[in-house]
Amino acid sequence: MNTTESLKWRYATKKFSSKKISTEDLSKILEAINLSASSTGLQPYRVFIVENAALRQELGEGSFNGQIASSSHLLVFAAWENITEEQINSFIAFMAKERNVSEETLAGYKAALVGGLLSRSDEENFSWAARQAYIALGTALIAAAELKIDSTPMEGFDAAKFDVLLGFTDKGLKSVVTLALGYRDSENDYNAGLKKVRLPLTEFATFIN
Repeated sequence: MNTTESLKWRYATKKFSSKKISTEDLSKILEAINLSASSTGLQPYRVFIVENAALRQELGEGSFNGQIASSSHLLVFAAWENITEEQINSFIAFMAKERNVSEETLAGYKAALVGGLLSRSDEENFSWAARQAYIALGTALIAAAELKIDSTPMEGFDAAKFDVLLGFTDKGLKSVVTLALGYRDSENDYNAGLKKVRLPLTEFATFIN
């Protein structure tokens, strides 16, 4: 199945079966997320995988998204609350090690990061970090679809509760968006058999020559 066919196949799953995702397939999705495009390469967010059924149940209490509890795995994308010089220094050191170059050769790049990011407010940087997390969410949706794994991206959750229960506050993170993964319960999911509705490309996309 090619990417286009995979995306035609996927939909926002409302009911999951009890079937669990294999460790191998979950690892493939996580690797794809890690390889996702990220502005400046900084990856100012982290992904948390909630497998514990009792914890997913607690996280989902009061939410209209039953998929939080019923999914095989729940991914939580959490963005940095703010950007610090320490984070930038750590990133530059890691890049130098990975590319087998000295940190001095990256001095210009580091200066651009410090000047560009640390000149902004924490609110601006959190908003930017959250947008990076959403890019990764899109990558996760495609990766899951190509593995014939169902998914539901969700914003309808209590972010403050998530931050407390998952210990994000102490990590300088804030939850941004979640992704339920699993396998559709076709018999009980009203959405499973519905035609996917998208605008025709002629209306959706415009060529400017």
